[in-house]
Amino acid sequence: MRVGFIGLGVMGRAMALNLLRGRHELTVYARRSASLDPLVDRGAATAGSPAVLAGACDAIFTMLTGTADVEQILLGENGVAHGARPGTLVIDTSTIDPAATRSIAAGLGERGIDMLDAPVSGGPGGARDATLSIMVGGKAGTLERARPLFDCIGTKVLHMGDNGAGQATKACHQLLLLVTAQGVAEALTLARRCDLDVGRVREAMLQGMASSRVLDFFGDRMVRRDFDAGIESRLYHKDLDIVMSLAHDLGVALPAGAVTMQFINGLHGRDRGRDDLSALITLVEELGKAPGKTRAQ
Repeated sequence: MRVGFIGLGVMGRAMALNLLRGRHELTVYARRSASLDPLVDRGAATAGSPAVLAGACDAIFTMLTGTADVEQILLGENGVAHGARPGTLVIDTSTIDPAATRSIAAGLGERGIDMLDAPVSGGPGGARDATLSIMVGGKAGTLERARPLFDCIGTKVLHMGDNGAGQATKACHQLLLLVTAQGVAEALTLARRCDLDVGRVREAMLQGMASSRVLDFFGDRMVRRDFDAGIESRLYHKDLDIVMSLAHDLGVALPAGAVTMQFINGLHGRDRGRDDLSALITLVEELGKAPGKTRAQ
């Protein structure tokens, strides 16, 4: 299939490479030429604008930072909508606002362009290894058209409902991930203050009901004090803002989400938005007295 990809960051670049490995004909667009080079070196073509890319493709993926970015790339001047033919498939794998997603899908639909919102989970490792979980909103028939493409980037595809349902599901996912990460930071801080070996405490929790992938992945980074970003915390800040806005619109109380948002705001207030989410533990530690003696980890 002739596939376009827009958004070649850490996640998007790996996903696009896997589409190439799946023997799809790939065209890419990015504002920075350096982002294009790894794909061009492996045979991808380039386009000078999203509209030009759309005219050369049967399906177009986007993996962008925020809602406004997706709106601009798909519907703005020289956007995908101005180059795509009726019947073209747009697959947005970004994490953005569900209501805006429905509006974008409607705008594309007026031009005969089909859209799926298909946010993913699995992080850079899942993108690299093609083991992402994909939460899809859109028509069932449109999803079936996209399955050969999804097979190149993920191992689990869940149809959640109509347009916007994929993004709403991702919002719930991010809420649980972030609240859990906050809980991990607090538990390991308490362990340190109890003068325990925090690495062994994490191992014990991984064997109990408290076990989770968040504890496994982010807990390991907290224990090792490795705060170099896998995914920068500023992106989780954006995601949780979407969650809290959605909850506000629906009249849903999210007290744990609100507390977690304060800590992620704290990272930004310290100019640490490019640190990994695991840096949450440093803010929890700051709230108490000086940490207790740390045993060898």
